[in-house]
Amino acid sequence: MSDKTLTRMELADAVHREVGLSRNDSAALVESILAHISDALVRGETVKISSFGTFMVRDKAARVGRNPKTGEEVPIHPRRVLTFRSSQQMRERVAQGNRS
Repeated sequence: MSDKTLTRMELADAVHREVGLSRNDSAALVESILAHISDALVRGETVKISSFGTFMVRDKAARVGRNPKTGEEVPIHPRRVLTFRSSQQMRERVAQGNRS
């Protein structure tokens, strides 16, 4: 597994190279897209990006967990979690990358 992380700056540079916008405009575009996605998720909406995947917010109910070390029961409070489900095209693309 790679330790490489794709950053916002690298995304902005890719937009700059591919689309030809200025570096500042490219960075602003990336920030705007990420803000729109984040805002929609905060509102509880599902964000679907065709051929990439779907981001969803899920409500998890309260439950009783167990400390694995001591066996003591511990309450786990209800919470919202973010989930991602990749599209079939993305799964196939990643799988093909494993064959090289």
